[in-house]
Amino acid sequence: MTDVSSRLIGALRREKVDRPPIWLMRQAGRYLPEYKKVRAGAGNFLDLCYNSDLAAEVTLQPIRRFALDAAIVFSDILVIPHALGQVVSFQDRVGPVLEPLQSNYDVAALSSSGVRDHLQPVYQTLSRVKAALPDSVALIGFAGAPWTIATYMIEGGSSRDFAKTKSWAFGNPANFQKLFTVLEEAIADHLIAQIDAGADVLQIFDSWAGLLPDGAFQTWCVEPIGRIVARINDEYPEIPIIVFPRLAGVRYAEFLKLDGIAAVSLDQTMSREWARDHLQSALVVQGNLDPVYLVQGGSVLEREVEKILLAFAGKPFVFNLGHGVMQTTPPDHVTELCSYVAAWRP
Repeated sequence: MTDVSSRLIGALRREKVDRPPIWLMRQAGRYLPEYKKVRAGAGNFLDLCYNSDLAAEVTLQPIRRFALDAAIVFSDILVIPHALGQVVSFQDRVGPVLEPLQSNYDVAALSSSGVRDHLQPVYQTLSRVKAALPDSVALIGFAGAPWTIATYMIEGGSSRDFAKTKSWAFGNPANFQKLFTVLEEAIADHLIAQIDAGADVLQIFDSWAGLLPDGAFQTWCVEPIGRIVARINDEYPEIPIIVFPRLAGVRYAEFLKLDGIAAVSLDQTMSREWARDHLQSALVVQGNLDPVYLVQGGSVLEREVEKILLAFAGKPFVFNLGHGVMQTTPPDHVTELCSYVAAWRP
């Protein structure tokens, strides 16, 4: 549960904090030598996600190394389809590979009844991490949004055009909604269970939201997330929720209409001035440093960090990237970034 000494919680509640809090998407992962050592002995990627001792260790590694204000549990958005009964694997140099859904019969075979049991190792990881964190460091739980998870389930992985998913959604929306009904229930259950296990904050990742045209964006991105948030708020109204509708552009403003959202996370393509003028008065904003600046480091990184901090100064803001930490990022550059943010004052 939340603690008022957490800088991140304070900012998400729109309270005055001494400086913007900082955490990074994919802050635990492939760019850290200590992660690579754990990963090498863990088996496949899902084995690591489901090994509570190792996943807790990986979650805590960046907290030990960097001056970050939050830990985000080490897991993956695709544990949801795996828990629903879909075949999911992760292949080196390929990424996630799923046995694709091809019909309503495949959707009917999915079951959300065992999601919490299947994902108990994730909740055990959260409990272990929570017990190890100081009160000043918040713990973030997360899940993918229905649209993004559905794309992987139908395409069988990533895609250039997501034509199969769009064809199903646009051509037979009533049947497509059957998949969303299952996903919304499973995602909400998973997020609530993460709060039960100790999460102070939640983030919902809709990584492929920007691929949707306007009408479909409302139907398959905003409304499903709204239903999930409403269900979480019924049980835990005090838990801040961050939404990341990546590449949504000015349609980020659609989330101003939803109750129960504390913040939106901005990808690196977003205009800071537009976000400041149209979002920041009502929602906390988070982001939007291009991860390549973090790879570069030095004066290039420092100048860009300064621009972001100045753009969002004066209102609640959480420093983060516009996407995840890249594999080629030198860890020393993360140290530099944390130092810049820690020392900055408006």
